[in-house]
Amino acid sequence: MTPVLAAADAASGSAISTIATPTLWGVTIAGVIALLALDFLVTRKPHEVSMKEAAGWSAFYIALPLAFGGWVWSQYGQQTGVEYLTGYLVEKSLSVDNLFVFMLLLSAFAVPAVLQQRVLLWGIIGALVLRGIFIALGAAFLANFAIAFLVFGLILLLTGVKILRDQVSGAGHDVDVANMRSVKLIRRFMPVTEDYRGPRMSVVENGKRMLTPLAVVVVAVFATDIVFAVDSVPAVYGITGDPYLVFATNAFALLGLRALYFVLQGALSKLVHLGYGLAAILGFIGVKLVLHWAHGVWPGVPTVPTVWSLVVIVVILGVVTATSLYATRGKDGDTGGSAHVAEPGAHHHR
Repeated sequence: MTPVLAAADAASGSAISTIATPTLWGVTIAGVIALLALDFLVTRKPHEVSMKEAAGWSAFYIALPLAFGGWVWSQYGQQTGVEYLTGYLVEKSLSVDNLFVFMLLLSAFAVPAVLQQRVLLWGIIGALVLRGIFIALGAAFLANFAIAFLVFGLILLLTGVKILRDQVSGAGHDVDVANMRSVKLIRRFMPVTEDYRGPRMSVVENGKRMLTPLAVVVVAVFATDIVFAVDSVPAVYGITGDPYLVFATNAFALLGLRALYFVLQGALSKLVHLGYGLAAILGFIGVKLVLHWAHGVWPGVPTVPTVWSLVVIVVILGVVTATSLYATRGKDGDTGGSAHVAEPGAHHHR
């Protein structure tokens, strides 16, 4: 029985199936914490990131999850290996969309180049914590309510429609710092300095504690992380019902974002059709989840095998990448038009 099917049966009293033992959970979480600590050491001294440095770290953070996927495949079989690799590909695709929004925020807050990787690192930590919470809640939902698959499927379908609508209208999302709820809330209770003070979040001036703009932009990034968690966790639960694999794919996809940002900084704005691809992927996984729920109610309803999910996602990403590069040949891309999410409650320009 696959983890997803086991999760569906959980409503009748069985537990969610997972490959993870307490030891494997402990080792994985310790590994994630160790990698985050390493990133803090790397960024402890603010500096501009060179392409060589970014490429080296990106190669490491791509090789590591692929090697882990090979281990999962060898230890737990083809089905589990394909579920992990498909989930990782979905999460990596959505994480690139994270980068668009991070780029907009870094630009809107005029974050100095030497501090950008520290902001990204805080954003990654916030995303990991939030997704961990959402993963736990999602597992509990799946374990107790068979209709959870239908709910998750509808969430993804609605998200896909929203992304497609924004992409077709060319709306995108400008980051209007003055109207962001998180920024307004912070400034209501705490004064903010006019300029950055290195990597410090707060300083004392004239005997009064003040936040720096770095603290404000970090909070704004955390706020956008909430939106992405709502998208990404149901998406990967559409691939596998194993909470451990859901956590692992999210963690690996997020850990490499800091380095990937600087590698793709110039190329990100070229991916003008990424929104179409993400809309198609989320819509596809949404349909897959709805079919899976319907199959539990009416056994004659077909389901989509995970291996076909992998094929479909690879094809979609390949097509939108090729069409994006063709559409922007010799031109500057539109970063704002590619990003589909801003902060909850932020003002959207159309």
